[in-house]
Amino acid sequence: MNHEADAAREHPPARADDARDAARGGVVVEDLAKVFADSQGRDVHAVRRLSFQARPGEVFGLLGPNGAGKTTTLRILATLLAPTSGRATIAGADVGSDPLGVRRKLGYLSTSTGLYPRLTPRETLRYCGQLFGLDAGPLEARIEALVDAFDLSSFGDRSCESLSTGQKQRVSIARAVLHEPEVLILDEPTTGLDILSTSDMITFIEGCRDRGTCVLLSTHVMSEAERLCERIGVLYEGRLLAVGTLAELRERTGVEYLDAIFRALVQDSRADA
Repeated sequence: MNHEADAAREHPPARADDARDAARGGVVVEDLAKVFADSQGRDVHAVRRLSFQARPGEVFGLLGPNGAGKTTTLRILATLLAPTSGRATIAGADVGSDPLGVRRKLGYLSTSTGLYPRLTPRETLRYCGQLFGLDAGPLEARIEALVDAFDLSSFGDRSCESLSTGQKQRVSIARAVLHEPEVLILDEPTTGLDILSTSDMITFIEGCRDRGTCVLLSTHVMSEAERLCERIGVLYEGRLLAVGTLAELRERTGVEYLDAIFRALVQDSRADA
């Protein structure tokens, strides 16, 4: 099967205005690929010729099962992994040639993002702000604004190792947005959270979108994707099977719910392989 030709048919080129918006304050991914070597030296294609754009003020969802290539893609965009080929930009900064520029414009949160256990939330934010080169006066004001915004005051001076999962997640979110990034990458942000903390996270993501931030969201919770995402990209075995609004994906597959849409797209992909 000619996957490249199929991808061209399934994902027509973005409009020029979309491309300009994504280049200015969003995400542009072009023919991105990542190949690893397994324990026997054989190539494992984690990401295959991936192309998409996410615009400012948009929550773009990347959905797929474990091993689909979601986290690898997001780690490449966060400059934690180097791509094997292709390119990507974050708010105009090139992931390959300008990683420091990318990090200045990007906030990144994942389930593997840790906190320094002996630092307090305030100390964590202060340390990260210094790494970003923020001036002391504005940094302290920003820290207190985030302490209020994420309700950290009751534990802001306790060590992070003593905090609950939900409290740690709030600190991690505050750290991710400390420098007011133009693009925010969230990899499974509600994993391990209780109902109230999950609701707070969803409200936070909606607020980011409303303020014009480009949010790239990976989640296994289909109801979150249905509520939050303007557009969704479905990944399977490193390939992008489809991109569109929920309405467009429903029309394409003839089914209503996102889990059924995903299953239908995978079945079509297998049938064509």
